[in-house]
Amino acid sequence: MSSKIYDFKNFKGDFTGGLVAGVVALPLALAFGVQSGMGATAGLYGAIAVGIFAALFGGTQTQASGPTGPMTVVSAALVAAAIQLNGSLEAAMPIILLAFIVGGLLQVVFGFLNIASYVKYFPYPVVSGFMSGVGLIIIILQIFPFAGLGSSKSTLAVIQDLPRLFSEANLQALMLGGITIAVYYLFPKITKAIPSALVALIVATLIAYFGQMDVPVIGEIPSGLPSIKIAGILEVDASAYGLIMEYAVVLAVLGSIDSLLTSVIADNMTKTKHNSNRELIGQGIGNMIAGVIGGIPGAGATKGTVVNINAGGKTRLSGTLHGLFLLAVLLGLGKLAAHIPLCVLAGLLIPIGFKIVDLKGLKHLRKVPRADAVVLVLVLLITTFGSLIYAVGAGVALACLLFMKKSGDLSEQGMEVGKIADIDGSKPWQDEVEFYEKYKDRVIIKHLYGPLFFGFTSYFKDQIKGLPKEIDAVIFRMDRVPYVDQSGLYALEDIIFDLREQGIEVLLVGLQEQPCDMLKAVDIIPDLVPEDDLYADIDDSFDYLRTKLKNSKA
Repeated sequence: MSSKIYDFKNFKGDFTGGLVAGVVALPLALAFGVQSGMGATAGLYGAIAVGIFAALFGGTQTQASGPTGPMTVVSAALVAAAIQLNGSLEAAMPIILLAFIVGGLLQVVFGFLNIASYVKYFPYPVVSGFMSGVGLIIIILQIFPFAGLGSSKSTLAVIQDLPRLFSEANLQALMLGGITIAVYYLFPKITKAIPSALVALIVATLIAYFGQMDVPVIGEIPSGLPSIKIAGILEVDASAYGLIMEYAVVLAVLGSIDSLLTSVIADNMTKTKHNSNRELIGQGIGNMIAGVIGGIPGAGATKGTVVNINAGGKTRLSGTLHGLFLLAVLLGLGKLAAHIPLCVLAGLLIPIGFKIVDLKGLKHLRKVPRADAVVLVLVLLITTFGSLIYAVGAGVALACLLFMKKSGDLSEQGMEVGKIADIDGSKPWQDEVEFYEKYKDRVIIKHLYGPLFFGFTSYFKDQIKGLPKEIDAVIFRMDRVPYVDQSGLYALEDIIFDLREQGIEVLLVGLQEQPCDMLKAVDIIPDLVPEDDLYADIDDSFDYLRTKLKNSKA
């Protein structure tokens, strides 16, 4: 590898980052494999394939990819549906793996068709409701394994079966699961140098092994390189194609959203810009290969990516090494992993489920627009107790209908909606010219038009990211913003927070009643924007800034 292809000064950081990310991924890969219904081996195979190939071909330099909670929940639903259709896991495997492969292929197609640019049109309540539902599914489905018992793959069935816990629960399993959760949460208070999930896994497994506890364990994990497992997929019955395409589309869409959200986090940490379309192509290739070797599909893993960057990872070699580390574990430690109790894996997954639940969105349910709250709760309930596929479709359709109704209501009230949420800062308005000419290097004035809603938030954030760092203040003129939805509310919160972190003051001018009420309801006013930084008239804001800038100059 020549220096033109790879700068070896990054090798130490990439090696450390990849190693730490691999250590973090190991217990989660095993746990997600078990939750999928295909076994711990499938989780490890998926982590290896997606980890290596998504890093090699993806568009985010520091992304660490592998099985994630949302992708595993969809995979588990597919496995359950395929088994119901074919009678056993072995008979259903061709259907399952073909769905994984087609899902990866669709992601590659998404990349070439620039589908990534449309992800921004998913409203916040839909994403929040779906992710919270996924978190609840993980928690509910781990209740029985946590108690050392077998579990149904349906959340409703688990809830109906809860009385069985009180008569059949394995007390040793409950104790081990409790120890796992305690170590997971308490060990970071001692040190964050070693991932708490790995420490919890090792400590609880050693207690079970040396204490000779009678609890269900993972069982034998094959050692050696994974083999190709696509025999029989060309013989899949045509009646199963509907099921395959249904889940392939959901896996492709969800995997794309999951990965791109993690890519944005990586960008914010490294101050770089990922290539969205290439990222989807890389993730698709990884998921196709995972399906070929019998692994579950994955996406960009937020936790792994963050620890990779914090440990020094700078290039795609770090993500590749993270996958290679897991391959080394498979080749050398497979027999040891067989002794890991299933209740310990449940103890790792339950805290992860709680982390996936969007507590921020749920906390503000009574404060955000009622339409957004309805969409979030509806998607949450359909996701948790119904169909993952219908949840997203129903959520997007309902959000669009409700937004169109709101826009119609605003028009009927005689309000100027204008272009649906546009932003312009290139030309000063007539009442700004004098101030603009004198302070244009120190103050930015941004004009907002129309409802600030989910279809505009991504563009809004991109506009603000391009602001020069040396400015002292940003004025948002919001005279023509009649309505803010939950997506717009949180986008505005993120933007104001980022600007204040850079020492840039934010002034809001001309706030209308509904946006003002929303900003106060979620405490953006006064926590991020003090009441003193709200102005009804632009001239008053100019007077304040003239005094401030004059004093700071002096």
